[in-house]
Amino acid sequence: MTPPAARRRPAADAASGLGAILGAIPFACAAFARGDGALVAGNQCFSEAFTALPGHRDRAQLAQALGVPADADGAEARAPHSGHWYALHWRPLTLEGQDLDLLTAVDISARLEALDTHKHQQEKLLFTSRLMSVGEMAATLAHELNQPLAAIVNYLNGSLRLVGQAGGPAQVERALIAARTQAEHAAAVISRVREFVRAREPRRDAQDVTVIANTVLELLRLEAERQQLRIDLTLSAALPAVYADKVMVEQVLLNLVKNAIEAMREIPPAQRELRIEGRVNLDDEVEVRVLDRGGGLDAAESEQLFSPFFTTKTDGLGIGLAICRSIIEYHEGRLFFEPRPGGGSVFAFTLPRAEGRL
Repeated sequence: MTPPAARRRPAADAASGLGAILGAIPFACAAFARGDGALVAGNQCFSEAFTALPGHRDRAQLAQALGVPADADGAEARAPHSGHWYALHWRPLTLEGQDLDLLTAVDISARLEALDTHKHQQEKLLFTSRLMSVGEMAATLAHELNQPLAAIVNYLNGSLRLVGQAGGPAQVERALIAARTQAEHAAAVISRVREFVRAREPRRDAQDVTVIANTVLELLRLEAERQQLRIDLTLSAALPAVYADKVMVEQVLLNLVKNAIEAMREIPPAQRELRIEGRVNLDDEVEVRVLDRGGGLDAAESEQLFSPFFTTKTDGLGIGLAICRSIIEYHEGRLFFEPRPGGGSVFAFTLPRAEGRL
């Protein structure tokens, strides 16, 4: 009669047989002793995926390294050393009288990447759809506003003639001239918006940044007075001409300065400080900077700042800065944000020099 010891296979033989079975499985697979959680056997895929992890030979330590509970069936975990994601499944197994827990770890990195790519594409399609809707609205509004603006300019011209003929007060004449200037500027902006929506090339030529900045300051003079702040203009006297579309760049600077004014509404008047700077940077580009003393932006807000439809305003559409960046990129420049030392924000954009472009 064969002795009992002879009928039992040694534990090493059992592990060897289990290893052969696991070796036939095409993804990471390992067996752990149910009692102490020690690794009994694992296939080549398991070794390649997890050997670099400390404590991979112990079930509890492996789970801890992956950041999941030791008994979490169906959990998804990221291997910190490789960055790969795995779907983890545990199943009980009894083999040759030994109670085991079988782990299968399927690499799902490619699937997650495909899902992320699909989600990104969906978001881009949504943004594109919404931007197209905004473009259509802009084109419609531009068309509808052209006629009343033209009528306003004609009425103002007629009023100026009547004031001149009657020898009216100089204050009235100045007010009418200022109103006509604003109406003509609005008409020019609408014309450029229609061209921008149609994706036409801007009308670029040599422009004086100081003239552009002074135009913007005149448009915002009353708003600045209402907010009890002074806008300091510190442009270098030797600032070269830029190669740009005047009205488009005016719109960018106007938007940035208006945002700066709004950012300081809750700041005590004595602490409000708004400055426009201009300089030639190290890349030999003209750089215009708008500095405020508002509340500033946190890291999360600054990362999404130029994304379409992201806004920090309760009544904002979130398209202003996105359009501004598109305009500046049209001009081969860049629009960027940085926190201002001492509190506040700095929004800056660059434009190419006109020299050598004409």
